[in-house]
Amino acid sequence: MTYHPKSEFMATMIERGFLADCTDYQSLDEALLKPGMPAYIGYDATAKSLHVGHLMNIMVLRWLQKCGGKPITLMGGGTTKVGDPSFRSDERPLLDEAAIDSNIAGMQQVFAKYLRYGDGPSDAMMLNNAEWLDDLNYLSFLRDIGRHFSVNRMLSFESVKSRLDREQSLSFLEFNYMILQAYDFLELNRRYGCLLQMGGSDQWGNIVNGIDLTRRVLDHEIYGLTTPLLTTSDGRKMGKSQGGAIWLNGEMLSSYEFWQFWRNTTDADTGKFLKIFTELSVDECDRLGALEGSEINEAKVLLANEVTALLHGADAAKAAEQTAREVFEKGGTGADLPTLELSPSDIGDGISIVQLLVKSGLAGSGKEAKRLIAENGAKMNDAPLEAASVIITADDLDKPLKLSAGKKRHALVRLG
Repeated sequence: MTYHPKSEFMATMIERGFLADCTDYQSLDEALLKPGMPAYIGYDATAKSLHVGHLMNIMVLRWLQKCGGKPITLMGGGTTKVGDPSFRSDERPLLDEAAIDSNIAGMQQVFAKYLRYGDGPSDAMMLNNAEWLDDLNYLSFLRDIGRHFSVNRMLSFESVKSRLDREQSLSFLEFNYMILQAYDFLELNRRYGCLLQMGGSDQWGNIVNGIDLTRRVLDHEIYGLTTPLLTTSDGRKMGKSQGGAIWLNGEMLSSYEFWQFWRNTTDADTGKFLKIFTELSVDECDRLGALEGSEINEAKVLLANEVTALLHGADAAKAAEQTAREVFEKGGTGADLPTLELSPSDIGDGISIVQLLVKSGLAGSGKEAKRLIAENGAKMNDAPLEAASVIITADDLDKPLKLSAGKKRHALVRLG
């Protein structure tokens, strides 16, 4: 990119690798020079926690606030009732209001770790689009808003087109989603002076719709900015692991498991992830990312510490590092390892090692656990497991049992 930004936020987006596309670089850059410029990202409440796949855009909101802007986290209490069809192969399961409210409460816990909420000029706001979507009059909405949308154009968006090209059903309910999201931007601009919507690159079509609608209805100039789809160096989508999603809520994933996810970053991704997920200077991120051999491992530890400290606090990051060093360097068990507690009734006359590998989260299924054992990838108390037929009794758990899957994934099993 040859454009040289004037605003601190735009400069940060470019030099740290956050920027995929923007509707008008220069005009947005000028708007960002005014303190307290409001910008939002929307989050549908489809789960009780956000996950690592959301973290890049949470960091974007954090940088916006650090640069003097006003972040808005828009919770999709209304749009979650419809479900975003973008690039999905099937319709999302519909949630009731109680489930949506519960999910929003879980997500709010995460945002509070990264953003400062309040009434100040750059304090973040948390809004819920149910505020304006729940009571819409259908006929009025069709007449005032629906008339601005061309079905021909809506069908041309890649997020919809890819679904139709595969001849997969797209319900009228889902088809309305992009209109509702566009309307969100209009309402945020009308009510709160919001000038910018941000999101992943898969949201480009929805963002452009909102800009176009707001220009037509209010004749206001507003902007869109997207972040790149983040993949690891081996082509995998960021945020997935063998055990499933890397959740940001501590009740759904321990701080140690979160720390370990970052420690397991590949050499090639370390510098990039330091820029995106930490607040270390760009020069320092470049220096650390260029390290080789055993030195790059210390850069990964620093990455894990910095990211974990932001979410779970410095003490949790330090405890996770100590546990990891005990487990990997000293062959210990590590008190902070993920722990499966079993009652005597859970064990009965004995429980198979295959079941324990699944229950502890080290294997996704019995089949996977058996394959892990057959390929010599499973250990019990650091000794290779030689057979899937091993049975563990209550007597075997007079002290915690350490299970391992590969070199980097461990769990404790103990009698509660």
